[in-house]
Amino acid sequence: GKDIVQFAKAVEISSPTIDGKVCKAGSSKKYGKESETGGLTCGVGSSTGADGAVANGALKEFRRFVLEVDGNKHWPITRGSTDKDVSNAEKVAGELTKLSTDEKTIVAGLLAIGSP
Repeated sequence: GKDIVQFAKAVEISSPTIDGKVCKAGSSKKYGKESETGGLTCGVGSSTGADGAVANGALKEFRRFVLEVDGNKHWPITRGSTDKDVSNAEKVAGELTKLSTDEKTIVAGLLAIGSP
């Protein structure tokens, strides 16, 4: 869980464009509402979201309102009351495959930096 949080922070700092494409919540959807379907799932979101969450959030908001909550309990699998057993790891991986070749190169570099 901590590795994905660090990766998300690195993406946010080094490439806001990529940050805005990965885990982009649906129109007017927000992250972090455990009691609503989609609130804990990368690329989905829910109608209300957590306090402070912004609509159409992406990786930054997913990190803040899902990944960093409750000791990273929603990574790699969601543990919410409605979003239960959804693979956020697969969702994030799927989002990364949609990036351009240049963006994938940036992501690969960030992943390499974080490797031991």
